[in-house]
Amino acid sequence: MYFTHADAVWSQHPNLRALTTTVDGASSATTNEAQLGRLVERIDRRQSSAAEADMPEIAAWREAFSRMGLKPTQYRCASEALLRRFRKDRSLPSLHPLVDYLNHVSMAFATPIAVFNTEQIGAGITVRPAEGTEVYETFQGATENPAPGEIVFADPDGYAHSRRWTFRQSARSAVSEASGSVLIVAEAHHASSAQDLAEMETELKSGFATLGVSMGGSTILSESHRRFEF
Repeated sequence: MYFTHADAVWSQHPNLRALTTTVDGASSATTNEAQLGRLVERIDRRQSSAAEADMPEIAAWREAFSRMGLKPTQYRCASEALLRRFRKDRSLPSLHPLVDYLNHVSMAFATPIAVFNTEQIGAGITVRPAEGTEVYETFQGATENPAPGEIVFADPDGYAHSRRWTFRQSARSAVSEASGSVLIVAEAHHASSAQDLAEMETELKSGFATLGVSMGGSTILSESHRRFEF
């Protein structure tokens, strides 16, 4: 299987970096409240020092959304949406031990993290402009077709696993209690993204062990290293 970005994405977003990794045994993951609490402390420090729009990681994603012709205050990358919700409610709904942990890591690093059930993504995912025929499954049970040119996570079977890049994931590949192997992708555009994603990789290695799951291969993608195979 594979994960990659199309040439059209790199030509418009050459500063993009992506941490890609896999996890086996997601169905056996268990929640560690102490671990989440440690991340909440980091999130609190981040939010006490800056508004979401002023965080370099979020500002870079807002710029990327603007380049895609989207209003960044109307369509927010996943990490900004999580941070804004957490600032307001001081909590997030519990979905799955692995997803809950990754949502907290996403907020701690202000970086969108996508997680996919590998059994539902065909041979792999390419982040690319949509053709307009791809099928996106909502969490309400409906289906949509992304607009032509919209950046999506697409598999070769014609399914879109996201809308507007990191705005919203699809229900089709969502992680559930039955999920075994998952693909995890964290993407960033800001100046220190390579260093920050390397730090995130270290966090994930220790965090996954605490959850009781095993980390597979991992790599940080860049314009000169565009493909992750697993």
